[in-house]
Amino acid sequence: MKNFILLSLLLLSVIPLHVTAQEDDADQEIQGSVIQTLTPSKLIGQGQYDIKWFNNLYTQTESTFTDGREPRQTFFTSTIEAYTGVGSNRRWNVGLILEARSNVVNDRGPLEVFQFDGERGTARSGLTSIAPSVKFVPFASVNNFSIQSSFFIPLVDNETEDGVFLDQDGYIFQNRFFYDYNFPGNKWQIFTELNTELSFGEDEDSFANDSLNLTPGVFVSYFPWSKFTVLALAQHSQRIDLGNDFEQDFTALGGGAKYQLTDELNIEALYTNFIRGNNTGLGETFNIGLRLVF
Repeated sequence: MKNFILLSLLLLSVIPLHVTAQEDDADQEIQGSVIQTLTPSKLIGQGQYDIKWFNNLYTQTESTFTDGREPRQTFFTSTIEAYTGVGSNRRWNVGLILEARSNVVNDRGPLEVFQFDGERGTARSGLTSIAPSVKFVPFASVNNFSIQSSFFIPLVDNETEDGVFLDQDGYIFQNRFFYDYNFPGNKWQIFTELNTELSFGEDEDSFANDSLNLTPGVFVSYFPWSKFTVLALAQHSQRIDLGNDFEQDFTALGGGAKYQLTDELNIEALYTNFIRGNNTGLGETFNIGLRLVF
């Protein structure tokens, strides 16, 4: 896990933060702030790269399984997504997703996930999955609607060891549908996403195998100026039983901000709170990410 974090920092530091502008007309379409013009709905052009390092810390002392306070559990997920443009019409991107986790349980402090100590019965960490991925625009006339398809391959031997959960031990076929709309005046923007995850594998390997997870989300952004935005979000997740006798759902609300540090690099911070659910924890998440487009 430490090697994963060091590799992430090295990757973001060695790539030059100033590049020559592309000559073709398609690349000239993206001007100004990336956070305003290059949402996840829109694809990069040929010869460009889009690298995102996103970190999610979820912590809980409540769940729907019991009443009152529970021993704290904290789950940290660090994800690197890297894409490059293919073709001259901005309709295809190919890439790779790497995911690492560090989890602590039994009332350990939330920041102890960064110790990566692997203490038996309270902590686990490691690189947990890898996924080849493709993004595409299905309709040439609608460039603000795109689909991201990824196939996650598990790298964990056991989902749970000594009472500590690490990650799903099963394959996931993920499809994410993105759409955004900019209101006149370029001050307000709405972004919507539907994330679908089909989990499969041996039933005894994972609680999630043989299930379909549907997660719609809505993000509303306000831009005081082009390089800075504040946003509010609402998400709901519904796990549908396809043979594993386990269903789950939760609803989360939150908000955050994004800032364009340079022409190529931006930073975002998000917070969400799980306000309700069934067969789930009722915690909160703290998120920070860096995105580099060049």
